[in-house]
Amino acid sequence: MKIAYISTYPPRECGIATFNQNLMRAINANFPGRASLSNGGFVVALNDSENMQEYEYPPEVKYVIRQNHQKDYIRAANYINTSVADTCILEHEFGIYGGESGIYILPLLNRLEKPLISILHTVLKDPSYVQRVIIREIAEQSAKVIVMSQRAVEFLTSIYDIPAEKIQIIEHGVPDVEASAENPVKNLSQFKNHRVLLTFGLISRNKGLETVIRALPKIVETHPDVMYVVLGNTHPGVIKNSGEEYRDHLKTLAAQLGVSKHLSFINKFVSEEELVNYLTATEVYVTPYLNEAQITSGTLSYAVGAGAAVVSTPYWHATELLANNRGRLFDFKNAEALADTLNELLDQERVLNELKKNAYAYGLHLRWPVIGAEFIRVAQEACVNHDFRDKILKNSIVDPEIMPKFSLTHVLRLTDDTGIVQHAKYGIPNLKEGYCLDDNSRALIMALMAYQRSKSKEAFELLPIYLSFIHYMQTDDGNFRNFLSFNRQYLDEVGSEDSFGRTIWALGYLIGCAASNSYREFAVELFHRSFPHFKALKHLRGMANTIIGISLYLQAVPGDEGMIIELNRLTQPLLDAYESNQAEDWQWFEEKMTYDNAILPLALLHSCEITGNEKARKTALKAMAFLDKLTLSHGYLSPVGNDGWYFRGGAFPAFDQQAIETMAMVMMHFQAYKIFRTPQYIEKMFLCYKWFLGENTLRAPLYDHETKGCCDGLLPTGINRNQGAESTLAYLVSHLTVLKAFELEYEYNKPGQLFETC
Repeated sequence: MKIAYISTYPPRECGIATFNQNLMRAINANFPGRASLSNGGFVVALNDSENMQEYEYPPEVKYVIRQNHQKDYIRAANYINTSVADTCILEHEFGIYGGESGIYILPLLNRLEKPLISILHTVLKDPSYVQRVIIREIAEQSAKVIVMSQRAVEFLTSIYDIPAEKIQIIEHGVPDVEASAENPVKNLSQFKNHRVLLTFGLISRNKGLETVIRALPKIVETHPDVMYVVLGNTHPGVIKNSGEEYRDHLKTLAAQLGVSKHLSFINKFVSEEELVNYLTATEVYVTPYLNEAQITSGTLSYAVGAGAAVVSTPYWHATELLANNRGRLFDFKNAEALADTLNELLDQERVLNELKKNAYAYGLHLRWPVIGAEFIRVAQEACVNHDFRDKILKNSIVDPEIMPKFSLTHVLRLTDDTGIVQHAKYGIPNLKEGYCLDDNSRALIMALMAYQRSKSKEAFELLPIYLSFIHYMQTDDGNFRNFLSFNRQYLDEVGSEDSFGRTIWALGYLIGCAASNSYREFAVELFHRSFPHFKALKHLRGMANTIIGISLYLQAVPGDEGMIIELNRLTQPLLDAYESNQAEDWQWFEEKMTYDNAILPLALLHSCEITGNEKARKTALKAMAFLDKLTLSHGYLSPVGNDGWYFRGGAFPAFDQQAIETMAMVMMHFQAYKIFRTPQYIEKMFLCYKWFLGENTLRAPLYDHETKGCCDGLLPTGINRNQGAESTLAYLVSHLTVLKAFELEYEYNKPGQLFETC
């Protein structure tokens, strides 16, 4: 049997990586003829870095997925499907996969043709909507879901509605080694002549090590030979964000309590053989986690497997594993209770030895070869029962393979410390034209979307530039100017209603998904200062953009009654305009179709999502259908051209086609899918997006693979080669919208869904 493993993998420092390597070895140990790990299959490793050479992986790693690259997941599925693997094992932890809560893993699983076994290392008691969806989808794609505790089974059946027969408990494996007869650890200075309390594993604040340190004064008062040893490196994620701040805090705390001489850090990663030596040289192993929400603890399993006496807080895994006198429990953050428990055990050698004996006996059935044999049985059963023809295999509506790699190169070229420049000559910024609020508001939306998708450092660093530009353009009375010269001189006193509305859209979006509280608070301030000007809006597109901004704001602040009233008030003129102009052959808001047309039904979709306005919903659907019939009837998008507009009964202007038309169409169809859950809207969304890539009237791509910018439009004579901010941002927002839609593939690639309406 050959198995494909999807997981993090050493040398990446990660508990899941170590677990997966141990599982591979455990399974191979049941096949004596296998000389190396790669004989039993291969690993598809998850990288937390863009750099494919970040880790020097061993030979069994045959494929690498970069965490935030959606295409890598699709290609990995194809690699596994065409490999010699008989089955696939997925190690699941939300944080190791890309997208919101790791949702990027779902398209990979949806494409797998091999039987799948999924190991859930975390099962949350209070999952978010997306987390619940992910676990349910993993279970649906899996022949078996493996968990390591009874509590996890209870959660999966009662909270996630996963059938009990699909779930199996296989406990966390432990090293199949015995302590050395001459244990070298006992000769270390921290152990020699000391009674050692030990905690090991990657160090981070949620481990609760300060509880043990606070217990030390009372312990050493009775047992002055006690030493608390913390074995392990600081978690790489903690190092990246805050360095050794936590470790330094613990040292300071020990000094304040006068127990520095009784605390020792061994800052290293140890092999399993070394770890068993450390555990068997220890008097008591302590896991002082801060709350109950720990469904599995590998370190706890290792301690029990090595026959250590364990004292732990009562998190979920500990209450099960330490039952039947295999350990002792104390309450969370209760240093007093911990000190009393440890003093009792240190005083009573017989009781201490009994705990060790019970733990060791239980640990024998947790040893890795035994666990490996259980996984082999599950895998064999999955292979026997698997028929990939039962799985609905169909091409995805969205094909990420044809999409260029997302890049901010041209945006960075156009952006300086003031904001994003309006125009470009070809791919070169045209500084003479200065800046406008319109484009900086679009740029803020795009940068937020890019940061949400991949936590891009480049995108994050753009946010304060665009936000500060918006602030600079706001007048004392809360309105906004639009144009600014390159030497930072205002070129108008009051901007257009379009630029006002787009700014409200950007601020509403920022309030809902700010990367930091300071940005959110700043955006709220600007948003509320502009509020008095909502009532002065007279033009439909200014209203439409503002409606979208208010709707996004209300998703973040749903209880703002005044803003709900304003949303309803602004929605009414769009409905009135439609009623005044619509006819059997003309389902539109005006007597002509001009620019940014899809923004009008898009605004009604946002409005009805918040208010439940049935008339807004029906009007949006009628207007969308009319717009689609006009612009998508040739099998590709041909938006209303800016060369003359489209008057009722007149000729349809094929040119000058603009990128903002396409962006609005992409966003309109995605918003329609989010409300109605009808896959047809995803198809239309992707069809519109492909306008940028060459599926258009001239069969010419507007996206420039060299500059990473987007050309300004389609002319009768060809492409407008200038690559200004408006068109480039329209492309990038469309691209990011499509990638967001692709995360939902698990929904729209399934037939027979029940679709909801607004």
